[in-house]
Amino acid sequence: MTAPHGQAAPVAADAPDRIAATFARLRAADRAGFVPFIMAGDPDLGATLELLRAAAHAGADLIELGVPFSDPMADGPVLQRSAERALACGTALPGVLEIVARFRADFDVPIILFGYTNPFVQYGPERLARDARASGVDGVLCVDMPPEEADDLQPALDAAGLAQIFLLAPTSDAARRRRVLARARGFLYYVSITGVTGGAASDVAEVGVMVRAVRAETALPVGVGFGIRTPEQAAATARVADAVVVGTAVMALVEAHAGPDLVAAATGFFTRMAEAVHTARRHGPA
Repeated sequence: MTAPHGQAAPVAADAPDRIAATFARLRAADRAGFVPFIMAGDPDLGATLELLRAAAHAGADLIELGVPFSDPMADGPVLQRSAERALACGTALPGVLEIVARFRADFDVPIILFGYTNPFVQYGPERLARDARASGVDGVLCVDMPPEEADDLQPALDAAGLAQIFLLAPTSDAARRRRVLARARGFLYYVSITGVTGGAASDVAEVGVMVRAVRAETALPVGVGFGIRTPEQAAATARVADAVVVGTAVMALVEAHAGPDLVAAATGFFTRMAEAVHTARRHGPA
């Protein structure tokens, strides 16, 4: 069933809408959300669970959990290497969902599966929706699946009460935005730069223009990602967006600290980024 323009689809009565509740809480506090990206299985699934817990303890408001894929066309070198390491240790969707279930036993932080069409389609839309909901996943972001190609996956996700998150880019004109917003759920992910993850830092003023344009067309929150590496960049983005997504910097840290000090290093990074995002609006405009 297609929801009205810019509104979320109805969910099962017993399915908690953690995404909506989180953004309502952030809105009431007049602050943006911090959304770290963690690649499942890098360096292994046990470490992934510890990183998820560290992110939640440090103040992450939502978490994107990457499903590794062998041809991640939207990812830069850091995330490509991360996916390769995860695949090399045998990471696959069943194991990723088991980690979510173990995390969900202790935390209510929304989890968004972030990945590519191939693993999701191979798993099967109905099976994915059923198993993801059972494990405690809240949404799915399929990088290479535009709304026009979501006719198989989105109905299954809608029926399970899971949000399918769609992307907008600097090149998205008004007509493209309308097509995306007609099927958007949960929140919009605005890709702040053209190219792959880990590229040059975005122009916050230009990001703000696009975010305002999108907000004029939908009540859904707008998260911004790509090119955000430092607390200063995160804070500047938090002043114009509803959420700030940080991925490459997280997995670069994992690559550099794949050892006994990984969780401590990640906790420090998550804490600094969360603080920067959460306090940004107290300190005036960017």
